[in-house]
Amino acid sequence: MACVARDESGVMSGVVTLRDVDSDDIPVFCEHQLDPEASELAGFPARSWDAHASHWARILDEETIFTQTVLVDGRVAGNVVSFIQDDRREVGYWLAREFWGRGVATQALTAFLTLEQRRPVHGHVARANAASRRVLEKCGFTLVAEEHDGTLFVLPD
Repeated sequence: MACVARDESGVMSGVVTLRDVDSDDIPVFCEHQLDPEASELAGFPARSWDAHASHWARILDEETIFTQTVLVDGRVAGNVVSFIQDDRREVGYWLAREFWGRGVATQALTAFLTLEQRRPVHGHVARANAASRRVLEKCGFTLVAEEHDGTLFVLPD
């Protein structure tokens, strides 16, 4: 699946595609999550390589989790994942900082939601992450609740 991402001004910023995660992606994802600003915005502490590799081994082994690598012009830009947490299906994504503000997250999540059709699906956004809140809203999610650690959105049936 491919689509062209556009930045806030409408300028094309690259062709966004999704594919299955492969083992060569895991070190790239590790580098992405080591970015202190990204970690703070996501509300998740960075993991060591061993912890990160173990985390991804569990993700790739779990049948209820669906994940895709996000590519921009063929380069690994991040990942999108759906998983069960607190008895609800949730979606999450992580992009390298160089791809922020270019429409990549919106394009990737839109494409992902055509592949991941289980509904409802929720998105949880850390309070400090206004950009991710906008991504969810652009993808059709609606606000459900303000929680102590962030904001909960849902894409209904």
